[in-house]
Amino acid sequence: MMNEKKLTQYKYRLTGHRVFIEATAMISVMTAALIMIYWIGNTWMQMMLSLIWICFAVLAALYLKERVTSADLLTSVMYVFIASTFLNQALLSISAGSFTLFLYRLLLLVCMAVFLVHAARTGGFGHLWAASPIKGTLLFLLFWLAYAAVSLIWSWSIIEGMKYLLLLGIGIAFLFLAVFTFTTVRQMLVFHLIWLVMSGVLIFIGLINHFARIQLPTSSLYGGPDYKQGYPTAVFTNQNDFATLLAIAVFFYLAAARNIRQPLIRLINLLLAGLSVWLIVLTESRASLLGAVAGIAFYLFLMLPEKTRKGVFWAGVAAALTGMVVFSGKLFEKLQNVLGGPAVFSVNENPSSNTVRMNLLKSAWHYLGDSFGFGTGAGNIPVYLEHQPVRNTDQIFEVHNWLMELTGNFGFLFGAGYLAMYLALFAALLKIHSGKIGRSTRLLVETCMTAQVAFLVSSISPSSVSNLYFHWVFLGFVLCTVSVLYQSKSRERLSE
Repeated sequence: MMNEKKLTQYKYRLTGHRVFIEATAMISVMTAALIMIYWIGNTWMQMMLSLIWICFAVLAALYLKERVTSADLLTSVMYVFIASTFLNQALLSISAGSFTLFLYRLLLLVCMAVFLVHAARTGGFGHLWAASPIKGTLLFLLFWLAYAAVSLIWSWSIIEGMKYLLLLGIGIAFLFLAVFTFTTVRQMLVFHLIWLVMSGVLIFIGLINHFARIQLPTSSLYGGPDYKQGYPTAVFTNQNDFATLLAIAVFFYLAAARNIRQPLIRLINLLLAGLSVWLIVLTESRASLLGAVAGIAFYLFLMLPEKTRKGVFWAGVAAALTGMVVFSGKLFEKLQNVLGGPAVFSVNENPSSNTVRMNLLKSAWHYLGDSFGFGTGAGNIPVYLEHQPVRNTDQIFEVHNWLMELTGNFGFLFGAGYLAMYLALFAALLKIHSGKIGRSTRLLVETCMTAQVAFLVSSISPSSVSNLYFHWVFLGFVLCTVSVLYQSKSRERLSE
């Protein structure tokens, strides 16, 4: 009798797994078909195929309604959506005035619709919220979004503010969807696998950029000077954006190589990690390369025995404090230089790249002081840099520093709040890592922590992180990992 019950449960799980794969494959095929229709040049053919696509979409929806639960459907759509974010705007870009509809934005709308249906079928949003162990982080994100909306009141440009608010809203919407959708370790391992596969696709495109000297139309180097055609940009606007993604991807591959047992898979992941670092070198992004080095150094630190780790940590703290004392004069001079007031400059001078970056920081700090610490308003730092310059930034109007961009736009509270949230997630993961954990958990935790170190450093490389959606996907991965592992611990305590 017991064997029959186990056999029935096994068959049920197998059927559910098959149906889930079927749903994911169906959604992927329908998405690919939509992209193909977009790329057809003939308008009449597009209209005819669009009608056929709608018919098939309705039939697919009816089929899935009978076969798949709302939870499985939401998970399937989210997997396809996450994969689409790595393609940026390369496959689908429909402009509607100041708003552009990319593939991942379209799929985000689908995910939100499916989520609302799922929430309605399962008794509303309340129980999902009650089950979340990271409510404090989610409340901070909501407060941040609300403040961004309020900041439009004092923004110089409401249009730019609304554009930035839309980017912020899209990112935070994904974070909520991810946290409420991915609730098991198995789902997080699939999330991790998607990052590995899609990063591999981008690495392949980056290698084509370099060796074939071919750039996609999405790149700012497309049609540019011949000597720039060898820079790897993949599907991004420039090489710095691609380098920042690679700095994160390195640690997805390294964690997989360390925690997966199959030798061939380990070798493939090590190879892709090495290619990621090499492509970062080719992009000439110093910040991303430094981020990768910092992440690798931290990974080596994690691999030390616990007693040795403590000794190395305190030795590092002592060395840092000694360095601060020895070089305190130069550090104070540098800080005073950054915090200094506006300076008169000549429009004819040609500052170096490092000087421009320093002037961008000084300018942002100046605008922050003028706003009494409340920030210029959502997305308005570039507006001030363009129309009210206080330093020579060589016609560059993005801050090129993610934390300073946040602080300049939204004030001290949210600059410090974002950093505190980031460090709190890191501390939670470090606490989990210090306990007794299995390979799957260690894979997720080590990926998050090492990639967090790398991103914190490499985020000063792109002109702006706000429009790089992979940042939100990575932050969602970290949030979901903390949420899932804390929920798993809670379930273990209840079962004892």
